[in-house]
Order: sequence, then structure tokens, then C-alpha cells
Amino acid sequence: MEKDRARRPLFELEQTAQAAKIKVIGLGGGGGNAVSRMMAAQFTGVEFIVANTDLQALSASPAPVKLQLGAKLTQGLGAGSNPDVGRNAAQEDPDQITRLLSGCDMVFITAGLGGGTGTGAAPVVA
Repeated sequence: MEKDRARRPLFELEQTAQAAKIKVIGLGGGGGNAVSRMMAAQFTGVEFIVANTDLQALSASPAPVKLQLGAKLTQGLGAGSNPDVGRNAAQEDPDQITRLLSGCDMVFITAGLGGGTGTGAAPVVA
């Protein structure tokens, strides 16, 4: 009896097949470039999203999910290195951002700081 007790573990980890649902959103040109590199490195188990005010840069991204920020404000042009424009563009339709990022366990926000869209939009998305 004492021998059986010694062989049994004190606790057992429950094995689950369900992994955490992770989304990565790249904001602006720098964030979009980071997402492109992650995709090229073939990260698995991650949903990639890019969001930008620059429609041309957005359409060139290989990301499967794309969000144009500030369509009314910038009319598809960039934020002109102005973080206020990036912030206002992200605030134009917050429900759309919420919908894209809902239903996951973790969200990673990637953005290059110093330009307009990433610098201004990152705090809004966070």
C-alpha cells in the first residue's frame, strides 16, 4: 500500500486540446511590416490583422484581415506622420476594431512609433 502511494503523483495536469486564441494586429506602416515578417516566418496558431490609414499600403499587405482606419478622415491617404490624425482615425469607428479583436484570449499590438498611424492608433486600440 505504501509503495503504491509513492508512485502516484501528487497532482496531474489536465491535458486540453484547446490552445489560446491569439490575434496580432499591426498598426500603420511599421506594424504592417512586422506582421508581414511574422507571416513570412510562418508563425502558427495566430490570426494576423493589419490596420492602416494608407489604403495603398493596406492593399499590399499579405495579412488575411485588413482594416482601413479613418476612411472618412484620411480618404485612404496616410496620416502624414501626425499622431493626432492616427488617433482620430482609430476613433472614427471603434466598434469595428472591437469586433475584429473580440473572441480571443490574447491580443498583441505591433506598431512603429514615430509616424502617424501607429503612434496615434496604438493607445486607442489598446
